Amino acid sequence: MSIELQKVRSLFEKRTRVTDVAFLIREIANRMNERLSVMKITPLRIMDAGCGHGDDLQMLSEKFPEARLTGVDASFAMLSRARGYRCHAGNRLDYVCGDFGLLPVRRSVFDMIWSNLSLHWHEDIASVFKEWVRVLAQEGLMMFSCFGPGTWSALRNFCNGLDAYSHILEFNSMREIGDKLIGAGFVAPVLEREWITVTYATAEKMLADIRAFGGNPLKGRPKGLWGKKSYRKLMEYLDAEQSKYGLLSLEFEVIYAHAFKEKKPVRQERIIEIFR
Repeated sequence: MSIELQKVRSLFEKRTRVTDVAFLIREIANRMNERLSVMKITPLRIMDAGCGHGDDLQMLSEKFPEARLTGVDASFAMLSRARGYRCHAGNRLDYVCGDFGLLPVRRSVFDMIWSNLSLHWHEDIASVFKEWVRVLAQEGLMMFSCFGPGTWSALRNFCNGLDAYSHILEFNSMREIGDKLIGAGFVAPVLEREWITVTYATAEKMLADIRAFGGNPLKGRPKGLWGKKSYRKLMEYLDAEQSKYGLLSLEFEVIYAHAFKEKKPVRQERIIEIFR
C-alpha cells in the first residue's frame, strides 16, 4: 500500500503525539550514537532528516560542537518545538520544513546525514537515498535507523484478516534496504538488526503507543473509525493474548544502517601539444 505523505504530516502536527513514545526514540538514538562513536569523522555540515522535536539535534550538537546543523521535518509543529532548543555555542542551526526526499539545497552540501526512525514513513526510500547521495559531499557519511518488517507483525497479521483494509504499515527488509542503498550509489553499506520488546499492562496503552508512532498513513485506509464488530474482535484478540502471559508485548525490529558516498577518482591526464 502507498503512503500518503500529507497524512504523515498531519499525524505529527500534534506536538504531544510522540511524547509517550519518546523513550524508544531516545533509546534507538543512543544506540546509533554508540555506533557513530567508533567512526573517526569530524563533519562540519550535518543534516538531521526527520528531526522531529529536535532531541537528536541537541545530541549531535554536543558531539560536534563546531558543526552547522540543519533539521528537516515535514511537520511545522515539530520544527517549532525544535527551534526552542539551545545547542552548543559553536553551532549554527538551520531548519527546513519539507520533504527530506526532495531537498531545496544544492549538491554536495552535507558531510553527514542522520535520520532516526523517520525513513519508513516515506513512500519511496529509493528516491530518498538518491537525494541523500546528491546532497552529500564526497566521502560523506549517511546513518539512519528504521523499523523492519518484523515490527508489530503478529498484530498486523491479525488486523489484516479483519476486513479488506490495511491498518499497519509494511516495512522494508534489510535486504531491500541494502539493495536500494547500493542502487542509489552508496558504497560500503553496513546494516544491523536488533529486536526490542516493549510490554504493556493494558491494550489501550499499547494501541495508544502505536497511534503515537504515526497512526495509519496508508492511502487505502478506511476514512472513518473502526467498525464496532472489527474493534470488538481486535479487543478480544488482545484480551486473549494478555490472559496467556499477563502482559501484552510489542516487538520492534530495528534496522541500523550506515554507508558512504564514494569519492570520485582523480582523473590522471596529460595534455600534449605538438606544433608543426
